[in-house]
Amino acid sequence: MIIKSESKQTTISKKVSLKGVGLHTGLEVEINFLPADINNGYTFRRIDLEGLPMIKADANLVTNTQRGTCLERNGVTIQTCEHVLAALVGLEIDNVVIELSTSEPPIMDGSSKYFIEALETAGTKEQEAYREVFVVKDVISYSDEETGSEITIIPSDEYQVTTMVDFGTKVLGTQNATLQHLSNFKKEISESRTFSFLHELEMLLENGLIKGGDLNNAIVYVDKPISTETMERLKIAFNKDSISVKPNGILDNLTLHSPNEAARHKLLDVIGDLALIGTRIQGKVIANKPGHFVNTQFAKKISKIIKMERRNNVPNIDLNQPPLMDVNAIMDMLPHRPPFLLLDKVYELSQNHVIGCKNVTMNESFFVGHFPGAPVMPGVLIIEAMAQTGGILVLNTVPDPENYLTFFMKMDNVKFKQKVVPGDTLIFNCTLITPIRRGICHMQGYAYANGKLCAEAELMAQITKVK
Repeated sequence: MIIKSESKQTTISKKVSLKGVGLHTGLEVEINFLPADINNGYTFRRIDLEGLPMIKADANLVTNTQRGTCLERNGVTIQTCEHVLAALVGLEIDNVVIELSTSEPPIMDGSSKYFIEALETAGTKEQEAYREVFVVKDVISYSDEETGSEITIIPSDEYQVTTMVDFGTKVLGTQNATLQHLSNFKKEISESRTFSFLHELEMLLENGLIKGGDLNNAIVYVDKPISTETMERLKIAFNKDSISVKPNGILDNLTLHSPNEAARHKLLDVIGDLALIGTRIQGKVIANKPGHFVNTQFAKKISKIIKMERRNNVPNIDLNQPPLMDVNAIMDMLPHRPPFLLLDKVYELSQNHVIGCKNVTMNESFFVGHFPGAPVMPGVLIIEAMAQTGGILVLNTVPDPENYLTFFMKMDNVKFKQKVVPGDTLIFNCTLITPIRRGICHMQGYAYANGKLCAEAELMAQITKVK
């Protein structure tokens, strides 16, 4: 389920930049991290293209996972985005714009280390909006029968990830890695570098797919004998006078940070790919033989579940129980009166949310003229009823609500999903998007009837003291 956490969203305090080479393109690239507004999430901006097109880090925009996670929208692509996204998640930064001077972030050393360092230099700042969290209540799984890969998430008190890898080779056998706390990402995971097997490297070189690689940004496991011809090709590709194989089966010039660095890097990839869900996660991820395809398919599955929950997240209230506020208590707070008082009861009220209801009856005044032969409640009045519910939320912040009036400032993203007819009971759920400041309330409202979402809107209102 989706909840508003007690913690607030964050962004970075200032712009910070890095330069490097793209692993697959071999092009020089500059990457800029910039502060972003609340609820922006992670977005990429191609500053090398006309119009500076932007691409949201969204699982539904994934088009290719062959050698990294690729996003595409309207013909504009972002390649190998997972290491950058993992760094942002690992530092618990919510909103950032990522500018690129080409399609691919710099590979740096093949890990998230340098992105972490740059972001820490920029610093973070708290924003005036609460974080949303997807709290896992049931087991969710995705498996790929062809590869035997499987990824599962189960309920947990925090975000945890475990990866289990088995490459079926002597040089790199079964490995496991676990991240118990996201706060340990920098220390335990961020320096883990990408890796490849020799047979994969030969194929990539033959197809011109690893132009920016060298022995400092990818661990190469030698899983087959190296011929003299292959050795010469590798020296040319990596611009080295000599190349040899270490006793532990990797090409030289690199020392492993940990014996299970491969499993840790797979964990890094999982975190980066699941960032494409676009919502913080509370649950334990268990990934067996993970890869970008299964990771992003799993992210798409969770994104779909979250979308459905947002649409059908009917508040669980007992309409037969005494309400927190009846219509008389509501009239003590709101200035509205029949026939324009459109809220009957309030069942929940906190600093961040309010839940109320309206019983729609045939004797409503608006049914006289609005489709009298087939009565349907006007959509604008559903939004007005939603706003009155939100008015209870904002007026609850002052000691003398009877001396205030509430006025609309803005309505955004208004959508109507289902008809509301006589006999329906409308349930309203309004939740703050940003904390109330100077009497201004910015909230997300949902209206439900018959167990279904019938309307939604983003509302902004302000209370003004009666002179």
